[in-house]
Amino acid sequence: MFGSFLGAFKPTMATLGGRAWRIPWRLSKTRKANVRKRLREVDSVVDTLLASGVQCKQLDAIKDMPREAEMLARDKYTTFSRTAKNHRKGVHKVPHFTKRPIPRTTPAGF
Repeated sequence: MFGSFLGAFKPTMATLGGRAWRIPWRLSKTRKANVRKRLREVDSVVDTLLASGVQCKQLDAIKDMPREAEMLARDKYTTFSRTAKNHRKGVHKVPHFTKRPIPRTTPAGF
């Protein structure tokens, strides 16, 4: 009845159910490895910039942060969230998490 006049845009269970069911509740081994790889690539870029002698305020702030090998698993795979239980949520729950910087430390007071 309802979908007969909408054609390709008829509602289905997948479209009515939203996107929540498509996000896995934990990171797979492959996705964790990719997160570590991205963090190591950022470390190498920071090392290159420091070696070149470039100076800026952001670079000074980044150089004091822990490297990938020094980070706890909690900081690698989860990110701070005010609304989540225990103020942490999986990094894969953040929209476009592969294109955004992963904060390497928790804000003070949490």
